[in-house]
Amino acid sequence: MKGFKISISFNSKNRYLLGCFLFLLFFAKTIVSAQNSVIVEPPEFIKSIVLRPQLTNNYVPIIKLGQRFSLEFDDLNATQEQYTYKIEHYDYNWKPSGLATTEYINGFSSDWIRNFEDSFNTFQAYTHYNLQLPNDNTRIKISGNYVITILNEDDELVFARPFIIYTPRVTVGVSVHRSRDIATLNSKHTVQFTINYPNLQINNPAQEIKAAVYQNSDWNTVIKDIKPQFYRGTQLLYKYVDKISYWAGNEFLFFDTKQIRTATNNVARVDLNDIFDTYLYLDEERKHKPYTLYPDINGNFVIRAIDVDEAATEADYTWVHFALESFEELGDDDIYIYGNFNGWQLTEENKMTYDDTSKLYTGKLLLKQGFYNYMYITATKKGTINNHAIEGSFYQTENDYSVLVYYKPFGSRYDQVIGYGTANSENLRN
Repeated sequence: MKGFKISISFNSKNRYLLGCFLFLLFFAKTIVSAQNSVIVEPPEFIKSIVLRPQLTNNYVPIIKLGQRFSLEFDDLNATQEQYTYKIEHYDYNWKPSGLATTEYINGFSSDWIRNFEDSFNTFQAYTHYNLQLPNDNTRIKISGNYVITILNEDDELVFARPFIIYTPRVTVGVSVHRSRDIATLNSKHTVQFTINYPNLQINNPAQEIKAAVYQNSDWNTVIKDIKPQFYRGTQLLYKYVDKISYWAGNEFLFFDTKQIRTATNNVARVDLNDIFDTYLYLDEERKHKPYTLYPDINGNFVIRAIDVDEAATEADYTWVHFALESFEELGDDDIYIYGNFNGWQLTEENKMTYDDTSKLYTGKLLLKQGFYNYMYITATKKGTINNHAIEGSFYQTENDYSVLVYYKPFGSRYDQVIGYGTANSENLRN
C-alpha cells in the first residue's frame, strides 16, 4: 500500500521469531505438496489407464473390501515391458499411514503384472496390461485409502493412482438440495447426510469420525474435515446449509469413436494419416445459454469398438481434435479439456491454446476408441479449478455425490473407512 512502511530491528529475538515463521511456512507448504502428490501422471507412451470395480456402470475406484477390481493400461511402445505394481496404505489426509505391509496385505504388496498382450490389427501398436485384484498373490486385509504405483524393470516410477477400500459398518444416508442462498439458488447444489451407527460404539464422534465428500468421481472436488452438526442417539447429522456446497456445473459434452472410420454423433470428420485423426464439431461457451439436458456418465469414459472381438487389444487410437469458439482470450487462466480420461489431471497435453486469427481455443488428445465425456474448465496458475466459467452452472445438472466415513478410535494406528453413501441430483430436495 502506498505510503505504508515497516521498520524491523533484527535483534536476536526477531531473528529467532523470523526463523520460526519461515520454518512454519516451509512446513505448511510441504504439507500442501504432500497432499497434492498422490497421483503421479504417466509418461506420454502410457495411455488409457482404467482403475475401477468390476461392476457394470461403476467408474469410481471406491471398492468394498473383498470385491474384485482391475487396473488396465496401454504401453504405446509395444515392447512388452515387464511392469510391477506396489500397493501402499495411506491415512485420511493421503499421507503414508506407516503400517507394515503385513498389517494391510495378505501375500505380497508388490508383484509382477503377468497378464499382458499386444494389440491386433491396429494402426497404433500397443501392449495392453491387465491386473486383477485381489489375486492369489495379493489380498487387501483392511479398509482405508490406498495408492497403487506402477514401476518399470529398473524400479523407476511410471505412474500412480489412488483408490479407496471400505467396509460397511455404518450406513450413510445422502441427499442433494438446491442452494439456500438466493444468489446461487439456480447454480449450486448442497449435500447433506446422516451417519447411522446402531451396531458400533463410538466414544467421541467429533474426534473419531471424519468424512469426505466428492462430486462425481473427481478427486479434485473433495470437501474434508467436516464435523457433525447434530447428534441424535446413534446418528450423526450433517445438515449444513452452505458448508458442503458445489457449483452444479453443466452436463458433460461427449463423443463416440467406437466406429472410428466414419463421422458419427458429434464427430465432424475423420482422416487417416499415420493413425486416425478425429475432428469434433466446434464447441461454444454455454454459460449464457439455457440449460439443455445431455445424458452423460458424469465425466467418465468407456473403451469400446464395433466389429471387434476384444476392445482391450483391438480398439485403435485416434488423435481427437477439440475446438472451442471464443472471440477473445478468456483472461489469464488456462483452459483445459477436462474429464476422467486422464484421471481429472491438469497437464500440458490437455491444456488448450488460443489462436487469435481463428478466434478458437484448440487442443488434441490421443485417445483409444470409446465413449468419452468431457467439458472445458479454467484453472489458475496454482491449479484452482473453475467448472462454470465456460460451461455455466445450472441446478438441473445431474451429478453424483459420494460420502465416505472414516473412523479412527482412540489408540488406533490408522484410519478405517467404515461407510460409503451416494446420491444423485436428479432427486433434488428443497
